[in-house]
Amino acid sequence: MPSHIRDIRIRQASDNDVEALTRLINAAFVVEQVVFDGDRVDDLGVRAYMSGGTFLLAENVEGLAGCVYIETRDTRSYLGLLSVQPARQGTGIGRQLVTAAENFARQSGSRVMDLRVISARREQLLPFYQRLGYAFVRDEPFPSGLTTRAPSHYILMSKPLI
Repeated sequence: MPSHIRDIRIRQASDNDVEALTRLINAAFVVEQVVFDGDRVDDLGVRAYMSGGTFLLAENVEGLAGCVYIETRDTRSYLGLLSVQPARQGTGIGRQLVTAAENFARQSGSRVMDLRVISARREQLLPFYQRLGYAFVRDEPFPSGLTTRAPSHYILMSKPLI
């Protein structure tokens, strides 16, 4: 296993990580600008996520490599904002973060992990999540009032954690 993967440390984010998280998420989600204008989040948005769930961070001596958001909802959890520094994508860090998120959810009592991707990224993201055991559940429209540049919708996926 390459050292840049082996040396990754996963930890929970704190208030001190808000600015770095905001930069990381926006860098990783720039690909969604085919559907949405502007940045994915700002510092206030990251703080709002932190008030409702937990960010896990992947880092090593090179700094922050990735993050994932987990929101526990009784026996189900939601995985979102999986972000890896663009230069480090495809190195296994995303897979490590998903595994850490699933373990976190299990320890919180969840039996199922849910996630959603935008349909415009289906070719890139569905195979990744399917390899990790996630299955298609249904398509769902974006919330009313959400302005998009191109037609798209959410694809909901789930995985049993037992």
